[in-house]
Amino acid sequence: MAAILSHPRVYKFLHVPVQSGSDAVLADMRREYTRDDFVRVVEFLRERVPGIHVATDVICGFPTESEEDFAETVQLVRRVGFSTLFINQFYPRPGTPAARMAPVDAREKKRRTKLMAELFRAYLPYQDRVGRRYRVLVTERAQEAGYLVGHNESYEQVLVGEQDGLLGGEVEVEVVETGKFFMKGRVVVATGEASLVGHGLLASWLAPSRGEPCPSTWTCRRGVVCCSLLALLVALLMSRCWALSA
Repeated sequence: MAAILSHPRVYKFLHVPVQSGSDAVLADMRREYTRDDFVRVVEFLRERVPGIHVATDVICGFPTESEEDFAETVQLVRRVGFSTLFINQFYPRPGTPAARMAPVDAREKKRRTKLMAELFRAYLPYQDRVGRRYRVLVTERAQEAGYLVGHNESYEQVLVGEQDGLLGGEVEVEVVETGKFFMKGRVVVATGEASLVGHGLLASWLAPSRGEPCPSTWTCRRGVVCCSLLALLVALLMSRCWALSA
């Protein structure tokens, strides 16, 4: 897995939903891994794939989540320091075992969700990046007028000033400003059209059609979909760790 994530045509990005930092809640969710399994995988990948961007999801207010369980999830988020964290309030899905459990009070679920969001907003993952240079693949127009969206090899978002010929190509940028969820870069070198020429099925699956701008669907094909497959491998690995420790 580390070898795949280190490949120059694969983003160093992995989305692995942990959902809770409490082993008791994970067991109630019927997740076949523990908190330590998750941490072990993240630490292994960070050691073997420098600069890897690990994203995760957490659920606040699962029916059996106590205040102590929630505190364990908070502790996990502090320990790992995720650059991307998707925070969800528990919502019962009809027909599932959790839907038949006694719910956590709605106000308490909101309180925990708010606390988790405040924790996530409290740290700035890109604050030390000003002055660094990255090769960036420019994929789409930003919501902020006058900017294009690009991603570096770790799938971190870098905004660059809109210029003719940049969309769908690669540029080298120097970071001049950072925010909670992004970096802004000044174009140093325009390296031209993204080059994904290779051999075999993998290269043909990763490469966009020539002559077309690089849309977000292609970005997904190159990075996110591939990382979804890697996430499945992580889940299998964590399941194996759980089986061996049982």
